Amino acid sequence: MSTELAREALRRVHKERTSKAVTIGVFDGVHRGHQQTIGRMVDVAFSGHCLGIVVTFYPHPRQVLHPETSVNYLCSLEERVKLIEEIGVDRVAVVPFTAQLSLMSAHDFTKMLVDELQMEYLIVGPDFVLGHDREGTVDVLSKLGEEMEFEVQTVPLLTEDGEKVGSSTIRAALAVGDVGKAARLLGRSFSLRGLVARGAERGRSIGFPTANIDVGADQALPAFGVYVTKAYIDDVCYKAVTNIGIRPTFSEVRPTVETYILDFDGDLYGKEVRIELIDRLREERRFSGVEDLVVQINIDIEATRRAFA
Repeated sequence: MSTELAREALRRVHKERTSKAVTIGVFDGVHRGHQQTIGRMVDVAFSGHCLGIVVTFYPHPRQVLHPETSVNYLCSLEERVKLIEEIGVDRVAVVPFTAQLSLMSAHDFTKMLVDELQMEYLIVGPDFVLGHDREGTVDVLSKLGEEMEFEVQTVPLLTEDGEKVGSSTIRAALAVGDVGKAARLLGRSFSLRGLVARGAERGRSIGFPTANIDVGADQALPAFGVYVTKAYIDDVCYKAVTNIGIRPTFSEVRPTVETYILDFDGDLYGKEVRIELIDRLREERRFSGVEDLVVQINIDIEATRRAFA
């Protein structure tokens, strides 16, 4: 069984021949639960005078194990790595998750971490598992630690209102447009980013030029609707109102992210724009004609101004 891709990813962050504190996970979204676990690992690394390493997987294991299902990511891999680094870790190892890797036993996987990273501490949540058939529970890993001379430390689950702070809970909040709850669980506003692409330019033709943001096809989206947002262009923040959906008035079928930036006049084509979703104004709906749509757009803009005021 070939594990060379995984070993090579680990070797790239190995460098210093010193002991490592390690935490492992997909960490999609890098939400508050992830932040708590990674933060504990950073503390352990500091107190143990060793390097703090995060091992993350891409693509999501579910895509490999169940290719018939789609995975919508809460943030891109690039954003994930950046958010992890901001917590204060020394290295981030992005390990390609493959069918071969999924067949590794918990013993073989942890031995690889010890061999390639000189792992001395493994910090995980209480429900963490790894290895083929999810055999590597915390108890199993602790026994392996005694055998291979690394210490397993667990971080308590983070909950809010009786719910686990997790990626699934965040996706459920987004599915009903509750971006406020998603922000509380993430520890920051849920955001979307992408390059501004040319669209049909209908907004310009009715007096409201919009930026069509080309987000990734595997990016998680909130429930279709109109949102109060902040738009970041060249690190400058603008007030904005954003429609996410299929624009039923114009009988389109492919979801789009279309944002109208208040008090902005400039060419955005080809620029990267990041939008933070602050609140949901209303659901997306079909209008009888362009005139009714224009009336509603003006209402949405005024509601956005009030939200920021």
